[in-house]
Amino acid sequence: MPKSIARQGGAQQPRTPGPRRFDPLAMLSNSEMQAALGSGLIMLVAWATSGWSEVLSVILYVISYTLGGWMKAKEGVETLVKERDLDVNLLMIAAALGAASIGYWNEGAMLIFIFALSGALESYTMERSKKDISALLALKPATAVRIEQGAMSEVTIDQLMLGDLLLIRPGELVPADGKVCRGESSVNQASITGESLPVDKTVGSEVFAGTVNGEGPLYIEVTKTAENTLFAKIIRMVEEAENEVPDSQRFIKRLESVYARVVVAATVLLITLPPFVLDWSWSDTFYKAMVFLVVASPCALVSSIMPAMLSAISKSARKGILFKGGVHLENMARTSVVAFDKTGTLTEGIPQVTDFIAGEGYVREELLAVSASIEKLSGHPLAEAIVALAETEQIGLRDIEESQSVTGWGIEGVIDGQLWRIGKSNLLDEAEGSAAGAATDHWKALRSSLEQEGKTVSLILAGETIAGMIALQDTVRPQAAAAVRKLHDLGIKVAMLTGDREATARVIAGQSGVDLVFAGLLPEDKVSHVKALREQYGHVVMVGDGVNDAPALATATVGMGMGMKGSGAALEIADVVLMNDNIEEIAGTIALARRTQRIVKQNMIFAVTVIAALMISNFVQGIALPFGVVGHEGSTILVILNGLRLLR
Repeated sequence: MPKSIARQGGAQQPRTPGPRRFDPLAMLSNSEMQAALGSGLIMLVAWATSGWSEVLSVILYVISYTLGGWMKAKEGVETLVKERDLDVNLLMIAAALGAASIGYWNEGAMLIFIFALSGALESYTMERSKKDISALLALKPATAVRIEQGAMSEVTIDQLMLGDLLLIRPGELVPADGKVCRGESSVNQASITGESLPVDKTVGSEVFAGTVNGEGPLYIEVTKTAENTLFAKIIRMVEEAENEVPDSQRFIKRLESVYARVVVAATVLLITLPPFVLDWSWSDTFYKAMVFLVVASPCALVSSIMPAMLSAISKSARKGILFKGGVHLENMARTSVVAFDKTGTLTEGIPQVTDFIAGEGYVREELLAVSASIEKLSGHPLAEAIVALAETEQIGLRDIEESQSVTGWGIEGVIDGQLWRIGKSNLLDEAEGSAAGAATDHWKALRSSLEQEGKTVSLILAGETIAGMIALQDTVRPQAAAAVRKLHDLGIKVAMLTGDREATARVIAGQSGVDLVFAGLLPEDKVSHVKALREQYGHVVMVGDGVNDAPALATATVGMGMGMKGSGAALEIADVVLMNDNIEEIAGTIALARRTQRIVKQNMIFAVTVIAALMISNFVQGIALPFGVVGHEGSTILVILNGLRLLR
């Protein structure tokens, strides 16, 4: 079990790792990158010394070949031995050695250097795409307090069985899925449902493993074993989604194998048949075969993709958008739907007071001062919102004589001998004759109007008299509407997936311009809706910030995590990270991905055309090896420069 869970000393506090930052120095420290750059540097020195010391030049070229080609040769041999297949790695090494065998050392070294550099850059970017569920596991409780025959004992999660009675103290993680048997409390279940506010739990309420208990102790009956909890399902769904191999990757692997086999077979035929069939000399035959092997090497074809991808990734990184691999940029270009989580993504993720209404006979500023003074002692998000409003309006706080939390309802305190209570508006629905029952229809109508706007409503009572009403809501990000509008301009549909209430979701959707709304969702429901969106519309980008979004992020074509406020699990699992949380950049990133795909297609068509032209010329009238190398390397340089245009 992870050591980041404190087993003693009160609440269990999970620690989740932060996002991995873009670090250019890490790229230079990569062993493949060092080998490639070292190979290129030695190649230049060898070329410079070739005019006055041929022996020294050849020795340096051998070092350059070994340094730049060793890793690729090793990969090619492993593929040949383990999978009994040829790949482009061996083809490039053979082409370089072929050039060296007829005296063109520098041309062969150039082939190895460019291919090694491309491979090193690809390895670095692909490493960023590795997904890690360690942050999820860090939220999994290690132990639970089980009650047997009136005695309490601490047991591991794996020892829990159906029907066990557990005690969850205030502030502790809920160790297993279950139902509340005794006690009342609010539970922060944002890690599971993404709800922006803690949910009140009473007898009969369902609780989930990995959520955090609030201010009151809860006694729960275990309804699911450790391996069947909702939290365990989240981890399994992430693992399953990570093991899926993209179709494009399978296609490229098959194409590479076929291409290498064809070129090797053609080279062998060119070496063996012409002396017998066309009566060529062995020296002419070998020369033409080496020219063919050089011009047929797919260096330009390989460079058609990665320089363009890396340029786009670098440009995005400067804007605070981190891609964990080129494949995710490729997939983003095909986006048909962008699905947003609500809390912390389209919204700020922090409730704010939207309406503070003083009753007749009460001064708003004085009532706010009293409310903030009492709520100052609570750590509830709603309480923090009320205190923040008082601080914003520079309202001075009062001294509290007495204060206590009312479990399952709110908080109360005494100021200047007067009892004040702040809590749920359900008092308005209690029987006639109570203080709340005597409230005017005005308060009920006002509450109904505020709740229809998706707001959470609380009452302020002075003794038994309603003194005011507070409405709070998770507010929409300032750039949300602009972000959605830009996506619409690209012809992309926008959906919202949230665990929050339907009424709240509809209000947020109306304010931001979202097309499709799905509310009241658990993590597994979000996965189902992402799969349905993929089946109906095509490729889906999922944008989220919480642990509860992790399965949906892994299931989507591209998962995009929020970098500043996102959970460690969401950031580790996400394919793309918005380091500055600016969702307005999403549309521009998709546009950049589409432009990158256009440039990649241009490069590939150009590279294939040049390779075909050089091979045909070699067969029809013959071309000199230096000309073949110039044509081959020239096309490589051109496709690289075309890809680098994306940096502008």
